Amino acid sequence: MATTAVRDRGAARVPVRGLTVLYDAQCSLCRFLRGWLERQRQLVPLDFVAAGSEEARRRFPALDHSATLDEITVVGDAGQVYRSSAAWIVCLWALREHRPLAHRLSTPAGARVARGVVLAAAKWREGHSGAAWGGRAYWTGDGWAYDPQYGWTYSPPSCAGGACPTAPTG
Repeated sequence: MATTAVRDRGAARVPVRGLTVLYDAQCSLCRFLRGWLERQRQLVPLDFVAAGSEEARRRFPALDHSATLDEITVVGDAGQVYRSSAAWIVCLWALREHRPLAHRLSTPAGARVARGVVLAAAKWREGHSGAAWGGRAYWTGDGWAYDPQYGWTYSPPSCAGGACPTAPTG
């Protein structure tokens, strides 16, 4: 039976001992999910701080705090920053009963599912924030788009100039 080597991601050198979840305290969905996360058994402690708050600015002065209000952001105790679907996956990874799901969502196929869930949550938030969506096409900065006629589609970002954001590192 052949074995496949897995590239070292530095987990042994920089273990995650705690995560801070920056969430939108004005969003009912965000508050609900915070409560759900708090009630789960945690393998890695989760700390919750309102995004854009003075506490968040004091703890993480280098973050773009307006962006943390647009998408979930999780900060590891060693300075790791996770955004969007990666932030949800790392939150699930921190939970005892949901770590296996986090591992499945970290695969290429699982990442597409996680991204779809995050985009659906973003649409729900937008629809419940007082500014109705209106059913038109919707684009994100990372190549995902929703059109009512075609559904979700993905067009990878351009690698013009040799700087490809999706290229493997190392």
